[in-house]
Amino acid sequence: MTRIIAGAARGHSLNVPKSGTRPTSDRVREAMFSSLESLLDLGGVAVLDLYAGSGALAFEALSRGASSAVLVEQSKAATTVLRANAELLARVTREQGRRTVTTRVAQNSVASFLRTPPAQLFELVFIDPPYDLGEAELAQALEALVPHLAPEAVVVLERGSRSPAPTVPRSFEPLRRKAYGETIVYSYEAAPVEESGAEKSQA
Repeated sequence: MTRIIAGAARGHSLNVPKSGTRPTSDRVREAMFSSLESLLDLGGVAVLDLYAGSGALAFEALSRGASSAVLVEQSKAATTVLRANAELLARVTREQGRRTVTTRVAQNSVASFLRTPPAQLFELVFIDPPYDLGEAELAQALEALVPHLAPEAVVVLERGSRSPAPTVPRSFEPLRRKAYGETIVYSYEAAPVEESGAEKSQA
């Protein structure tokens, strides 16, 4: 069972796709957000959740104060689950008389979504790709993400402990690297791009 840990929808369970996704565990999510909230005020931020799966990361951020989220997921079955979870969160916040949250589910590949000129910029991005996603494909996605980022946006990337350190755009400033069992969480801040196309690797 996946549940929202804190905020307006605290304790509410989220639907999870029957297969094809790997939801971040409650323990890892709790630790991630404890670290994240020391880096960024979630109040009113716009969130992008790539390879969204159940959307647990984006919905946790919305519960804790983010104002909007776009969730990108290629699987039709998973997007059905995402829309149900979005309706749950909207209902809970409405019943509590809290702020209105805006959620959009994009059934699309990450590569295709990021090729589209940005309609908005995001202050917080979650990236939780399948552990078997190739490093070259991930690096391309990170490079394509850059135009979608607001200045000083925070990017949170999950990878398996056996995966090499990701190659990221030069405009990504490493903030933290933390291991949680089989999961490693990398955090970056989007800095001004100095050299287009240049890359670096975080050890």
